[in-house]
Amino acid sequence: MLEKTPIPQQETGWRALLSGENAIHSLVLSGGVALHALNIYVVTTIMPSIVREIGGLEYYAWSTTVFVAASILGAALSARLLGAVGAGGAYAIGALVFGLGTLLCAIAPSMAMLLAGRAIQGFGGGLLYALAYSVIRLVFRPELWTRAIGLISATWGTATLIGPAIGGMFAEFSTWRAAFWSLLPLTALLAALAFSTLPRKATNEEERTPLPVMQLLLLVGIVLALSVASTRGSAFEQIACVGAAIVLFLGLLLTERRAKGRLLPSGSFTLASPLAALYATITLLMIGLQPEIYVPYLLQELHELSPLLAGYIAALMSIGWTMGSMASAHWHGERAKQTIFAGPACGFVGLALIALFMPMAGAVFMAIAGPLCAGIIAVGFGMGFAWPHIVTAVYEFAPDGEAEKASSSITTVQLFAAALGAALAGLTANVAGIESPTQDGVALATTWLFWLFSLMPALAALTARRVWRARRQHA
Repeated sequence: MLEKTPIPQQETGWRALLSGENAIHSLVLSGGVALHALNIYVVTTIMPSIVREIGGLEYYAWSTTVFVAASILGAALSARLLGAVGAGGAYAIGALVFGLGTLLCAIAPSMAMLLAGRAIQGFGGGLLYALAYSVIRLVFRPELWTRAIGLISATWGTATLIGPAIGGMFAEFSTWRAAFWSLLPLTALLAALAFSTLPRKATNEEERTPLPVMQLLLLVGIVLALSVASTRGSAFEQIACVGAAIVLFLGLLLTERRAKGRLLPSGSFTLASPLAALYATITLLMIGLQPEIYVPYLLQELHELSPLLAGYIAALMSIGWTMGSMASAHWHGERAKQTIFAGPACGFVGLALIALFMPMAGAVFMAIAGPLCAGIIAVGFGMGFAWPHIVTAVYEFAPDGEAEKASSSITTVQLFAAALGAALAGLTANVAGIESPTQDGVALATTWLFWLFSLMPALAALTARRVWRARRQHA
């Protein structure tokens, strides 16, 4: 009797992911995320230098707002692009769009052109970021998916550390334009590598629901209306813009209820629904993070730190997010459920510490560095602490047959809330007088900014508690 030859088992560890053809695919996917993430942290660090040269401090927050708003559109359209031209073509197009925006930023003589470049960058970056998670299932075996996702997450964390260093070095030598120029060769290499190695076959395998174009446009309109409000000098104009944002939001609710192609799962706008409470929690937490965009500027203006050091201190918030996620990701049961409102509470404490210590311009910085840095870390830690279990709860409460939509909606809500928060931060900072020529005026604006935004995680703790109660009843 012949013995059966055993079928060799394929390796499923890191070696399998980082060798042969998989290594090239890993490089492309993580490279796209690295470009998107590095750009965010480099620009956050060099923005003070940019406004000193070309002006436009009143549009400071718009750099983040337009980038993230365009990223929302790019991420939403990534699946359609993937289906039309395949992974290789989609990645190449995303990289080329990102490169075009980077070029405009590098040569920008004014804030208007810089913002146009940031918008194009954001669209390309949104495509690359969303494509990374879509292409994983096309190029890797299922048993390698979790490791591939882990690699992408590690890439983002690495960019958190490297980005401020790169931006800080360019800012130190007053060559912020070179920061953008340095990204162009990497972008071109990514486009060529992706097009030559990733599958180029179209992936339209099933009928798709209509793209929620109107809802996406309304989302962007809300963000832009609030961004315009942050640049208006009169109270009447500011109120008019905020009113326009409210009207657009009501239009979003009406459109979402009636549209065939929905942006969010069923019940997302029903007040009694746990999903509504979850999305409200995500939105409030993300808005609470956005004053971070002013941290490098305030550290330089109020405490006379170098751009490099200010950028690294600002990056502590993202490091805190990673620490929070690692601390709670393996938790289960009742303890895991409680993180959903414990995280927002931690975020509130962090913003309160920043509000107390950041305005102390006359103090020796080393005397306040400890509590100030602890506050910045606590804001990110609170978000990361709750995040894995917020995502789990979204899956848990997703309506039957809408789990995929619920999954993709998390990114949409997250990006929208980030853009909304950046716009609100800009509006608050400008109204409070952050453009004041004196340190006392800037310090007063700082106090208003961080105390007002500390209300966001405080409210998130309340909405999260509703989710916790719903999960206990559901169990």
